[in-house]
Amino acid sequence: MKNPAANNTRIIKQLSLDMGFSFCGISVAEFLTDEAKHLDNWLRGGLHGQMKYMENHFDKRLDPTLLVPGAKSVISLLYNYFPSQTKSQNQDLKISKYALGEDYHDVIRGKLYELLSSIRQEIGDIEGRVFVDSAPVLERAWAAKSGLGWIGKNAMLINKEMGSFFFIAEIISDLELLPDGPIKDYCGTCTACIDACPTDAIIDNKVIDSNRCISYLTIELRDAIPTEFNGKMGSWVFGCDICQDVCPWNRFSKPHKENQFNKNPKMYGLTIAEWQNMTEEFFKKVFGKSALRRTGLKGMKRNVLFLQNKEGQY
Repeated sequence: MKNPAANNTRIIKQLSLDMGFSFCGISVAEFLTDEAKHLDNWLRGGLHGQMKYMENHFDKRLDPTLLVPGAKSVISLLYNYFPSQTKSQNQDLKISKYALGEDYHDVIRGKLYELLSSIRQEIGDIEGRVFVDSAPVLERAWAAKSGLGWIGKNAMLINKEMGSFFFIAEIISDLELLPDGPIKDYCGTCTACIDACPTDAIIDNKVIDSNRCISYLTIELRDAIPTEFNGKMGSWVFGCDICQDVCPWNRFSKPHKENQFNKNPKMYGLTIAEWQNMTEEFFKKVFGKSALRRTGLKGMKRNVLFLQNKEGQY
């Protein structure tokens, strides 16, 4: 008689590939003991900046059974977002690769619901809940635990086959599956990401000071960007890819095949003057389905002003 856990694991991994996910890994749904200390130290050190939501639901971030009662398995999934053309139309203003298309929250969430529905059709009526960077889940820790990669010195999950330009998602389920084990850390003595960070945000191996991270400063920060970063943020107005762009493992990155992540020509190539004169109506029309809506027009104008060494207000 076949092992049900092994058979169900095979089914789920095949369904995930059919749905367009690049990799799928399984972990036992248990308390993340090692991550608990790291998270506590990170929060106590104030390295999360104004992201106060990271202080909430501490136990839920570490124990998946508090999110899904009776949970037995965490299914981790990677979805590629590396664009075929990496240069923006306007090199004066740079937007992180993950935001070039439609908001990944909406795109991936839809695929997760479809995958969960397919799993139920193939296996039966199981309990499950989908997550895509929208709930207290330590997605990188779970992905690493399931062998999808290792946590690099820039705190990003790095996959040996295709680098780090992935969205990470999870399905936490009461289904018993065969877990995958973690893999070794292949960063070695490389410090490319640490050396390249213009604001010195990588303060220690795998520890990021959000207060100094360009992605945080251009997206999460609600106040004026500190003047100490004048001339240090390059041309980034939303997010930053520097620590990933210099990572040797990203030479293996392959262009994604997701049409919803393709660049919308109306969204890019805007000049500084066009950003400064932009109306809310135009912003909502053009960027309404983009991740840029998280920062909003006021935040984008602040970021653009800062590139001119002016104190932009949020």
